[in-house]
Amino acid sequence: MTNSEDYGAALASAVKEYEGLGEQRRAIDDRLAQLAQTISTLTRLLGLVPTIPLGLTNACRLVLRGGVPMTPIEVRERLLGMGVDLSIYANDLSAIHTVLKRLNEAGEIRIVPRANGKHAYLWQTHVKSIAIGPEVAEFIRGMDGKFDLRRDDQPEEEGPDADDYATPRRRARRRRAAK
Repeated sequence: MTNSEDYGAALASAVKEYEGLGEQRRAIDDRLAQLAQTISTLTRLLGLVPTIPLGLTNACRLVLRGGVPMTPIEVRERLLGMGVDLSIYANDLSAIHTVLKRLNEAGEIRIVPRANGKHAYLWQTHVKSIAIGPEVAEFIRGMDGKFDLRRDDQPEEEGPDADDYATPRRRARRRRAAK
């Protein structure tokens, strides 16, 4: 095996492990959200005061992780049902709208259009990879273990800007040929 093949195999292995761990993290996050809702509801039903106060943003995350599209009003009703104290807000629905807007901008939730014009929000189940982009992961999965990262199969560009589009290997080959 050449270094390129070794690196390609190592990259494929790392990407596979990374994606597997991401799946495990999502499953654990889902289970934690379910348990937190159960604990919150049971705590309220028993008349106990939660020892860890839940902020509005995390409470909204918890509610939306259920995987059901919800309008801001439905989010508010679920929060109240869990025992979240919304009385501290002058306009609780406005605060919820603000949190949902920020979570949407951060990519944690997405907007689901509805026929009545009132959109709902849905937890974004596919977390975007930060270490590698989706294009790189797709490329690696499509290679089936064959890692020839050279792009020498494409025709060479001609003209003064040809080096701008050439692979590093082509540029090096051109420099050697020019000497």
